[in-house]
Amino acid sequence: MIIKTITCHEVYNHGASLQEYALLEYLNSNGHQAETIHYKPPYLSQHFSLTRVGSPKWERNILFKAVYLALKLPGRLNALQRKAAFDKFALKFIPTGTTLYKSNAELKSNLPAADAFICGSDQVWNSFFENGKDAAFYLDFVPEEKLKISYAPSFAIDEIAAGLKPFVKEKVQRINHISVRETSGKTILADLGITNVTQVLDPVFLLPANHWKDTFVNAVNDKYVFIYDFDNNPIIQNLANKIAKEHGLKIVTVNKNLKYADANYWKSGPEKFLSLMYHATFVITNSFHSVAFSLIFEKQFAVVNRNEKINTRMRDLLGIFGLSALLISSEDEINGINGIDYATIQTEKNIAIKRSKDFLQKALNLPI
Repeated sequence: MIIKTITCHEVYNHGASLQEYALLEYLNSNGHQAETIHYKPPYLSQHFSLTRVGSPKWERNILFKAVYLALKLPGRLNALQRKAAFDKFALKFIPTGTTLYKSNAELKSNLPAADAFICGSDQVWNSFFENGKDAAFYLDFVPEEKLKISYAPSFAIDEIAAGLKPFVKEKVQRINHISVRETSGKTILADLGITNVTQVLDPVFLLPANHWKDTFVNAVNDKYVFIYDFDNNPIIQNLANKIAKEHGLKIVTVNKNLKYADANYWKSGPEKFLSLMYHATFVITNSFHSVAFSLIFEKQFAVVNRNEKINTRMRDLLGIFGLSALLISSEDEINGINGIDYATIQTEKNIAIKRSKDFLQKALNLPI
């Protein structure tokens, strides 16, 4: 079967890249011809732009703009190394259509050839960002007669704005087989009268740990605490310093602005992220996909709530496996460095993975 997927593409984020790869790899390993649609609307096309102006005040006249861009240029040129690492990963591991689409209208007027279309995963329905308001990520461009599937899209929040509810209801109702990633996503859709919804795991769980290890993981010689922190959270910093000191570990990160780390691999691509995850002694994070790979690689870890109200992703994932206590809001809540017994959650993990695979098989009308 020819399958086209649509997701937040080329956004230069470890989780976004790896979930995109995982869904395509799973589909292709099961005999399909799957590739992602090269969809780059303007709001998702400014990553590493040398001419982007971050605030309207710098656009007031050409002199202000020139000064702003001159000050930003050295850092942006330096950051192109990160872009190159992600582009190299995508070129090798993410099969992508050659036609560039910039809007839902363009997709409608020049529909990619496919037997089925899948939207998801990651935060494609998160209305906190523009993509959650973009009809393309709800497969609006796909004709009625074509098979439409959502696989593990995330709303990432507990409730969508009242004004957006009619839009979401109209678009989601057109999808033939609906799944979401979080329990909260099912609740949002149930409130809209959409109840034929399956909760599935993020695509990274569709591939076994050995696949990730054998394909991407390289040796890392240091012993360290791995930090993945989008907020530069002082709780995470205090925990990292405490655990590193008590256990003789270094602190390693892939976040640009964490100055306290002994080593920072922000410029590296997804392969380095997976290698650092796999070899870490302990993980402290507020990233959904860092939590996911902690579970896949059976790491000891703690999760700190995000400053933004998008904690549902981590909260609901931990809840599936009975690990809600790992989501903390203060450093006093941590239960020690070896608190997770993975043997006790293996059954729940296997059931959730099977349910996710069964959903896709049924949606694609294949034997389970």
